[in-house]
Amino acid sequence: MTENLHPITDRLLKRSDRETVTQQRSKVVWMCGLSGSGKSTLASALEKRLYAEGKLVYVLDGDNIRTGLNSGLGFSDEDRLENIRRIAEVSKLFADAGLVAINSFITPNASLRAMAREIIGKDDLIEVYVKASFETCMKRDVKGLYAKAEKGLVPQFTGKDSGFEDPEDSDLVIDTEAMTIEESLDKLFDFVFPKLSV
Repeated sequence: MTENLHPITDRLLKRSDRETVTQQRSKVVWMCGLSGSGKSTLASALEKRLYAEGKLVYVLDGDNIRTGLNSGLGFSDEDRLENIRRIAEVSKLFADAGLVAINSFITPNASLRAMAREIIGKDDLIEVYVKASFETCMKRDVKGLYAKAEKGLVPQFTGKDSGFEDPEDSDLVIDTEAMTIEESLDKLFDFVFPKLSV
C-alpha cells in the first residue's frame, strides 16, 4: 500500500521558514493527568497568556477532539492508542506549521506518552504532568463524570476501571492540589515561554 504514496515534503516550505514568519520556535505542550486535574483550565489560560505575548497557539483538548476528528473512537485500549496516535500526528503537523500546540489529554500510561514523544519528536515535545489525586479530582468532579462513573455509567473510566500510571519523566510537574490555578499557570508559563524563542 505504501508503495503508492509519494509525499511531496521536499517541495514544500521548511519549518524554519515558517518559524521566521511566526517569530517563534514551534512546540507541542502536552499536558497529561486525570480528568479534573486542571489540564483544560491550564491549557486555555496558557493559550491566552501566550497569545497576549504575540505567540500563535492552538489548544487541542480531549473532549473537542473526540467530538470531531476522533468521534468514532471509544475507550478500549486499542481506541485509546489510536486516539493518542492521531493527536500526536496532528500535533506534529502543527509544529511543522510553526505553531505552538497546547494539548490536554489524560494520556494514562507510559507507552502512550512514549508513542506521542516518538511521533512528535523529543525536542519538540514539552510533557507536563498536571498532578492531582483521584480523590481530589472526584471531589472537584467538574464535568460530573466521577458521579456517573460511580453509578457505572462511564465504562473504562480512568483511575477507576482503567489505570493511570503517574509519569516519572515529565519535563514539568504541576501539582494542582498544592498550588492555586494562578500559581500553576505562572509556573507553566515560566517554563514554556523561554523555549519558544527563535
